[in-house]
Amino acid sequence: MTLPTTIPFLGFGWNDLLFMVLAAIMVIAALAVVLQRDIIRSGGAMIICFAALAGLYVVAGSPVAAAAQVLIYIGAISVLVLFAIMLTQTKAAPRALVFQTQALPAALASVILALLIGITVLSTTWPQTVATQVASAAAVAAELFNQFALPFEVVSVLLLSAVVGGVFLAKRERGEAE
Repeated sequence: MTLPTTIPFLGFGWNDLLFMVLAAIMVIAALAVVLQRDIIRSGGAMIICFAALAGLYVVAGSPVAAAAQVLIYIGAISVLVLFAIMLTQTKAAPRALVFQTQALPAALASVILALLIGITVLSTTWPQTVATQVASAAAVAAELFNQFALPFEVVSVLLLSAVVGGVFLAKRERGEAE
């Protein structure tokens, strides 16, 4: 049995439904990142947000960008952030985040940003069809390691220095406390 191309009673395709579900998961996870008081749970919500974005890349037809999202953001950046939080957080510090005093200016800036985005979306003439370019993973890898080898190595050194800095801060705090 095969599925129909459009969903009965809804009138749109399965890819559209998958896009809407992944977008909703991403928005909810992004809200959880900024609204949760526990910083470790915020990091977990950030990982869910990155995973939903990788799913959106797959739905959009870009598996190379999805793989990069999983490898770089979920595999490296999220783990690096969580390790840095766990290594630098002292035992005496509060585990939960305190409320910020800039809630009103942040809300005002959010409303202004939403209005600007809405005006931009409504005033843009969108094309009916979009030309897609699908690059193979081999072509992207060849371009990355031939043309962009130096920036690739700079990013790896930057990530390594962040890990070393986090370990250094954690060791220094333990040494001062003893």
